[in-house]
Amino acid sequence: MTAPKLVQGYEVVIGFETHAQLSTQSKIFSRSSVAFGAEPNTQACALDMALPGTLPVMNIGAVERAIEFGLAINAHIAERSVFARKNYFYPDLPKGYQISQFEIPVVQGGEVSFFLEEGKQTVRKTVRLERAHLEEDAGKSLHEDSALGGGGQSGIDLNRAGTPLLEIVTQPDMRSSEEAVAYAKELHKIVTWIGICDGNMQEGSFRCDANVSVRKPGAPLGTRREIKNLNSFKFMQQAIDYEVRWQIDQIEDGHAIQQATVLFNPDTGETRAMRTKEDAADYRYFPDPDLPPLVIGRDWVERVKSEMAELPRVMAERFVKDYALPEYDATQLTQSKAVAAYFETTARVCGQAKLASNWIMGEVTRRLNASEMAIEHAPVSAAQLAALIGRISDSTISNNAARQVFDAMWSEGGEVDALIEAKGLKQMNDTGELEKIIDDVLAAHPKNVEEFKAGNTKALNGLVGPIMKASKGKANPAQVNELLMKKLG
Repeated sequence: MTAPKLVQGYEVVIGFETHAQLSTQSKIFSRSSVAFGAEPNTQACALDMALPGTLPVMNIGAVERAIEFGLAINAHIAERSVFARKNYFYPDLPKGYQISQFEIPVVQGGEVSFFLEEGKQTVRKTVRLERAHLEEDAGKSLHEDSALGGGGQSGIDLNRAGTPLLEIVTQPDMRSSEEAVAYAKELHKIVTWIGICDGNMQEGSFRCDANVSVRKPGAPLGTRREIKNLNSFKFMQQAIDYEVRWQIDQIEDGHAIQQATVLFNPDTGETRAMRTKEDAADYRYFPDPDLPPLVIGRDWVERVKSEMAELPRVMAERFVKDYALPEYDATQLTQSKAVAAYFETTARVCGQAKLASNWIMGEVTRRLNASEMAIEHAPVSAAQLAALIGRISDSTISNNAARQVFDAMWSEGGEVDALIEAKGLKQMNDTGELEKIIDDVLAAHPKNVEEFKAGNTKALNGLVGPIMKASKGKANPAQVNELLMKKLG
């Protein structure tokens, strides 16, 4: 077992709770719309407003999305799960309780794996999931909002009340902010890939809460503080790093950490306590008498499984098997369906899967990141990249010339062969012409020839350079080396 990564002599312990808004058209217990951005209280029916006499009815689409998630993470899907009332008072929770799941959640266990750069190594990490349960969202309090006319007013918008959520809870397996962000990105990939959540963090469709504590190595778990509603991966890392430093400073100064819910302020880069954190007993959970147990038969699970798209981990395994790719490459190429499709098209057309992988993970990704562009909008299509790789494979152009062609296609457009001709980048493959250049260089550099024959292999570099210069960079490097070795042998 490797030693834990320490910060100022402390081990960092992180667990996650993520609320993924499910991609249904209506709410979890009513027929009200869940469309984002509507005028306040225009998408709240009598049940959402907790008017007397209303009864919840389970949305089958929300259940099926929970089943899909369970299948995607290799979890156990409970044949019988129970809804509970989580009791607490909040102005935007008109019932006085939230319908959730407590003792028997619908999804139990599972894991999420990802790759992480640690120094010069790429390491595979796995985070165990404790559970994923269905619940409803609360409404939203508006303070001095323009929709209310300003002037210090507050109001309640119940449009969000009853929106279906899947709360995904991990074990405390993460040991750094880098691991936490990598986990969150992988989870985001999974829920968007299978289509159960649109993953829009700015609109609140994918909200992450990080439970952070520190301890001396080998000591019991420390007291955790929960950072609520982290809505970007950048802020997530900043918030966790600040919270870790703050907790260590508090402990070093002799103060005890108090369990609390905190918020992160991106303007100051600091967390601040919002309220003392409640424990499960404070919510007085009990089974909801208005909802029967949720029963999921194996035939239902199998039907959902048969209708699901190929999962990213399954596709990655296929890429390793069918295209002989390293596991790391396969994982990177299945970060999204669009990237995977781009790779498969390129690899099929050019027949050079590893070269296709290298180009997509290298030049294509670099350009996309610089332009903040999705691969769906890349100016160089998969077919064009395949044609370029084909010209490298058949020795028409060198790797350096290929980068020049790629840059031109990305910036100005055009087709591979036309750009090669226009820029005069075709490699010299005429053996006779190349042999004459090599003979001239050998005659002009007798000292390098003598040193090489005396056993100094580095002297060969002093010959290759002038040959490439004399050929104006068009000589095929592999052919140059082959002919040189033949002449010097």
